[in-house]
Amino acid sequence: MGGSVMSEQLVDRFGRVHRDLRISLTDRCSLRCTYCMPAEGVPWLARSTMLSTEEIVHVARVGVSLGITEIRLTGGEPLLRVDIVDVVRRLTALTGPAGSPEVSLTTNALRLPGLASDLKDAGLSRVNISLDTLDRAKFLELTRRDKLVETLAGIAAADAAGLHPVKINAVAMRGVNDDEVVALTRFAVDRGYQMRFIEQMPLDAGHTWDRAEMVTQAEILERLRSAFRLEEVPGRGAAPAELWTVDGGPATVGVIASVTAPFCGACDRLRLTADGQLRACLFSQTETNVRDLLRGSSDAPDAAALGIGPGQALRVGATAPPRPAPAAVDVDTALADAYRRCLAGKKAGHDIDDPSFLQPDRPMSAIGG
Repeated sequence: MGGSVMSEQLVDRFGRVHRDLRISLTDRCSLRCTYCMPAEGVPWLARSTMLSTEEIVHVARVGVSLGITEIRLTGGEPLLRVDIVDVVRRLTALTGPAGSPEVSLTTNALRLPGLASDLKDAGLSRVNISLDTLDRAKFLELTRRDKLVETLAGIAAADAAGLHPVKINAVAMRGVNDDEVVALTRFAVDRGYQMRFIEQMPLDAGHTWDRAEMVTQAEILERLRSAFRLEEVPGRGAAPAELWTVDGGPATVGVIASVTAPFCGACDRLRLTADGQLRACLFSQTETNVRDLLRGSSDAPDAAALGIGPGQALRVGATAPPRPAPAAVDVDTALADAYRRCLAGKKAGHDIDDPSFLQPDRPMSAIGG
């Protein structure tokens, strides 16, 4: 890779240095959480548009050369990708100016009992696991799947494999699970996990989000303070969660208050969707297409070109036959330019409270968390 091309950091027009790349491996999910998608799911991305493992690693390699030091694998549900262990192994083997990136993963934990040890051996550092309730009936209502027992087993498997810290994420929802804020925190603290509550954001597929119904950071903290002594942890940096020690520590609880206390001023994140679009923000209305750069064409490959017969689909994680492409150094240069072009349009903030705010067309499952 040309050193002169890759020598600059990823800095936007507000001076924010970007070191964190969130990569969505698939938009598919094994749950149907009410705040994310309808019961019947959403129209899935065409298999032919989704990046192969080789393409994902290529985009990440250029990003790491530009100063990316953290990679978070997301979905949908990233563990549905059949070659997930190989993806992790190849990403952790990348090297850049700061060495190899830390690779972590956000998951619903359902497949962790069978994968946690292999993922740890492949170099995965830690996991964030979604758990919105400890009540089985409520879990079924929220996710439309009776999988609480399996989720808890997955959390335990991550802990046993040494994927530390195990972070538990819960979206706080009024009249649904806001009465479990204390119980979820006790569950995490007692087991050495790190609890994180998330303000619900306007990223649902049905566009039904209502700010007036959102449980705010202030309400979450009020509930927590009814049961625990909290002390704010200084030095948040670019982390999305603001932290408090619980009863003197070392346990902490965090709140990701994207709506009421946005942390955009310190944002250092970029996102790559499963179909090869770079996004500067969860709420971006624009994307930068890197899939076409990788494939050397503005046309997506059709089924015949991928060797897919009638009624068949390309397996997620399979490598599509490559199209003729420019020389590798030219592709690397083009990808580096795409990163910078994506950042050039990044706003100072997400503007959720602005009257002109428009919810993204893509739901969270298609963007990647």
